Amino acid sequence: MLDLHTHHHGRHNAVINLRDGESPADGYIYSAGVHPWDTIVDDDEIERRLARVAELVRLPHVVAIGEAGLDKLRGASPERQAEVLRRQVELSESARKPMILHVVKAFPEIMALRKSLKPTQQWIIHGFRGKPQLAESLLRAGFDISLGEHFNPASAAIIPPSRLFAETDESLLPIEEIVDRMPLKPEGVIKRS
Repeated sequence: MLDLHTHHHGRHNAVINLRDGESPADGYIYSAGVHPWDTIVDDDEIERRLARVAELVRLPHVVAIGEAGLDKLRGASPERQAEVLRRQVELSESARKPMILHVVKAFPEIMALRKSLKPTQQWIIHGFRGKPQLAESLLRAGFDISLGEHFNPASAAIIPPSRLFAETDESLLPIEEIVDRMPLKPEGVIKRS
């Protein structure tokens, strides 16, 4: 069983989110990206962080870009966050690795960005807690969805298992316990070209 997104190092069968300054260890799988909260830095620091992500995604055990995204409650301006996200989408496309997306109160913007960029790589919304109508809109727009400890059961019931993921994020619960609470069981697979 794959835990799509966790901040807990040392977990096997989990995509461990690398934060700035962290390095991957052998025997584990990772994602690497610039989180929208971490965009309140100067241009040189953004460039350094993006360059580090570009180095990391060349590694075979770094399987995704992220956690990247848009957050209207925290981080730099929406414009700056969108620019940093666009740069990471370019990395995703060139590395042929999926995006793991953090989105807070910016779902219309993320859907518009996907429509305009027309990515070929998978985009997965992590930690989704929204209503079924939003889940349907995201699925129609081509996103896959990952659910964590706190999720809307009505939304979980309409996400096709092939487009559904499970994650622990910062939860201390085992991934099996989170999955057991879901009405449909995730079959989502990280796709790489």
